[in-house]
Amino acid sequence: MAPAVSTAALIEDDPWDMPELQDTGVKWADLDTKGKILRVLTIAAKLILLLGLLYMFVCSLDILSSAFQLVGGKAAGDIFQENTVLSNPLAGLVIGMLVTLLVQSSSTSSSIVVTMVSSGLLEVSTAVPIIMGTNIGTSVTNTFVAMTQVGDRNKFRRAFAGATVHDFFNWLSVLVLLPLEVATGYLVKLTDLIVKSFNIQSGENAPALLNVITDPLTQSIIELDETVISGIAVGDPEAKNKSLIKVWCQTASNTTIQNVTASNCSNFPCWELKNVTEITNIKKCNHIFVNTNLSDLAVGLILLACSLLILCTCLILIVKLLNSMLKGQVAVVINKIMNTDFPFPFAWLTGYIAIVVGAGMTFIVQSSSVFTSAITPLVGIGVIKLERAYPLSLGSNIGTTTTAILAAMASPVEKLGNSLQIALVHLFFNLSGIVLWYPIPFTRLPIRMAKALGQLTAQYRWFSGFYIIACFFAFPLLVFGLSLAGWQVLVGVLVPIVAVLIFVIIVNILQKHKPQWLPSVLRSWDFLPQWAHSLEPWDRVVTIMAARCCCCCKCCNVTEEDEETGTQENKDNEIEMYDKPTISVEIKEVITGHIQLKLVLIFNTWS
Repeated sequence: MAPAVSTAALIEDDPWDMPELQDTGVKWADLDTKGKILRVLTIAAKLILLLGLLYMFVCSLDILSSAFQLVGGKAAGDIFQENTVLSNPLAGLVIGMLVTLLVQSSSTSSSIVVTMVSSGLLEVSTAVPIIMGTNIGTSVTNTFVAMTQVGDRNKFRRAFAGATVHDFFNWLSVLVLLPLEVATGYLVKLTDLIVKSFNIQSGENAPALLNVITDPLTQSIIELDETVISGIAVGDPEAKNKSLIKVWCQTASNTTIQNVTASNCSNFPCWELKNVTEITNIKKCNHIFVNTNLSDLAVGLILLACSLLILCTCLILIVKLLNSMLKGQVAVVINKIMNTDFPFPFAWLTGYIAIVVGAGMTFIVQSSSVFTSAITPLVGIGVIKLERAYPLSLGSNIGTTTTAILAAMASPVEKLGNSLQIALVHLFFNLSGIVLWYPIPFTRLPIRMAKALGQLTAQYRWFSGFYIIACFFAFPLLVFGLSLAGWQVLVGVLVPIVAVLIFVIIVNILQKHKPQWLPSVLRSWDFLPQWAHSLEPWDRVVTIMAARCCCCCKCCNVTEEDEETGTQENKDNEIEMYDKPTISVEIKEVITGHIQLKLVLIFNTWS
């Protein structure tokens, strides 16, 4: 009789279902007075620890941004000086991405663009693709954050999808709006009309909010002179020789009228009266590196290593702490608040409320990277659904533009128009993207694409690293290099690649929904080699390479004494194994069955 086989394994659960976080502890009603006091103190201690970890996480992000500016800030300023390259919209888009990746701050790269526009070095129309690029570059931080949950397959699936839904929104928005802007210039025209319609006077500086709390710690570690990068971008020769590390935090300027040698005198020296400003240093800064003899690169690398270590440690501890806190009734309450829709017929309003909440929270923390990085672990552990994280990310894109608008309004009156117009371009670009990819459920492609990528990276976890390198580094550098070669080379290389990608996407859609519309050959990709349509061969290669690396590491650490000890232990284990009659009988039965199976196969082949 054939053995009974259970069909339970054939019923697969939806991998995107919210996990049930069970409360394994003792119920509140079953605790005595001492136990209740201890429970309250434990929860209070966990909350304090969570707030402390979040504070360290935000501070480490700030230090990470400073470290990247020290390592690549001057290079970022030099990149912005290539006006011939910036005239190419694709090159401008890529430069905005690369500079944001270098300085790890979209606000810094946006401020450079605003400075160049207000000083007349860049036209507003030229700066629009750069602003779009900064929008993409800032979304890499939460993608890195998702990598901290790679150990658990289900958590990693949800976390990586929650992070990349922001990426796909930005990529799809650029894919549609950049060609539209190049063809029509609608963003420039719309924002110019708004700026001219309202008589906006110079306003106040953007409120500090979260920086009031984090600056005491971050500024005691490092403080940078942001004007140096802007000076390099606008072509100031003195800025190239200056260090980004700020030494004097309090200075005084004195402007006097002096006789200065005129530059247009050819035959004999002549003088002219000019305003000369002299800066007097009053008080030094108090950060650690104020009197250092190290170069900017060395300080940046030190801060980069330390901030990454603290960042990863905080993220891992935050995830573990949230897992221990979000159980039982707490998880039920949070799930109801975050994931429940309004009752009919107002259910459609829930997503828009989430957009407003995301914008408000980002305005408070003044960083879309901080907010989206904070919700990524929550998506991973199953507290926030991907469908709810998507509008929160869209709101975060809106929130990060409001601080830029307030900062632009603090510009001088003569520079207010251009700087405010660029800030409004950023705002309306994100609003246009929301109109494209959110109101109609069918158009919410970023959610479906993020789920597909999350499913793929859960199966092949090495693919997440490939995605980050390809999308945020390799492809932008390729486009930038082709842009330097000229329009003809760029079009000649990219057009065939884009045509092949469009063809593959269309065929994949038809294979899934209308296979009868395709010729028999294209109804599947089986006619191609397996490596061309499946990641399975690549997965075997990565697995073999990883196994060999681990094996080499182990072999290098094994001493001769360990080898002798291991050999002796193996011999002892073999003797002990064969001394047991039950094990030896089982081994004999397995070997006998294997031989019989081979004989049967050989007999069937002959017959």
